[in-house]
This record gives sequence, structure tokens and C-alpha cells, in this order.
Amino acid sequence: MAENSVAISKDDSNLEWGVCPDFMPDGCNIAVLHGNPAEKNADIFFKVPANANIPMHTHTSPERMILVSGEMEVTYEGEQPQTLKEGSYAYGPANKPHSAKCGDTSCVLFIAFEDPIDAMPVEKN
Repeated sequence: MAENSVAISKDDSNLEWGVCPDFMPDGCNIAVLHGNPAEKNADIFFKVPANANIPMHTHTSPERMILVSGEMEVTYEGEQPQTLKEGSYAYGPANKPHSAKCGDTSCVLFIAFEDPIDAMPVEKN
């Protein structure tokens, strides 16, 4: 049986937005676009409010990202901050600590995970 195609906008009324892990900022939401987050190869929208700080965290999976809306500064441990603008692509290696800050308007980030989706906070020393 063939799988159906999918086309979804960040504003699609059928999106089911769920909550983010507890350590993420208030107002953070995730919508699963394709796949099962507990299995390999799931795609999500990650939405955060304007001026939200996303604390240092890691994922066991690499992540491939495209900023759909807003502007976001992303900082990976040991690297200079990088500013993503709408349409920017970014790659995040597995297990590399990183943080982010959304700009003056809310941000929506498309993320494709290779492995099951997780996010663990990094404790500051």
C-alpha cells in the first residue's frame, strides 16, 4: 500500500500543537508533521514566542532545521552564535549542547530528526 503525500503550513488549522518539555520556555509548542516521534525519521514544527530563550540542551539525534518564520540566534557549545532568518537551513550534530533565542516575533522552526525525538537540559556547572 502506497503512503500518501503530505503538505502542511505552519498556520494549518489541522495541526495538533502539543507542549514542549518542562525546561523549555512558556508558550513553547511542538506539532508532529510526519512520522512517530518515538521512532526514527520524524519531522516537527517547533514554535516559541517572541524573545523566548531556549536553554542549553542536547538531542541524541542529529537535527536538520529550516526556520519557517521569525529570526533565531542559535549557539552551539564552542562555536560563535549564528543568526537564522526565514528560510535559513541549519544542521545540529547529535549530543552537541546548544541554546537559542527567538527574536522580536514568534519563531517556527521545522526540524527533521534522524533518531527518536528527545531533548535533555544541560546543567550549568
